[in-house]
Amino acid sequence: MVKYPLNTLDTTFSALSDPTRRAILRRLKNRKQTVTELALPFNISLPAISKHLRVLEKAGLVVQEKEGRIHRCRLSAGPLQDAARWIENYRRFWEQSLDHLDEYLHELQQKEKKHGRKKK
Repeated sequence: MVKYPLNTLDTTFSALSDPTRRAILRRLKNRKQTVTELALPFNISLPAISKHLRVLEKAGLVVQEKEGRIHRCRLSAGPLQDAARWIENYRRFWEQSLDHLDEYLHELQQKEKKHGRKKK
């Protein structure tokens, strides 16, 4: 069983809980962007975007690099990989549970068919 530091996962999932922050990460998926570029599609102020970026930085999902007065942001996917591995454990659990349910239902159907034929 793989163990994940809960505070890291908590911070990651908390950062991902906001749709604006998820959209920022989608925009950074393909290339670095300045804070101003990141703010363009959103109807919120630059200080609000900066607050979102601080949350993403704290979670380790974004790295800001300063070039003079320009702040460029890039995606840091490590915490996303940890979250994906954590989710994968539960996906396997649910698949196994559904497989067991499928087996059980198949057994019930076979019993019904068997008992149904005897009554005739």
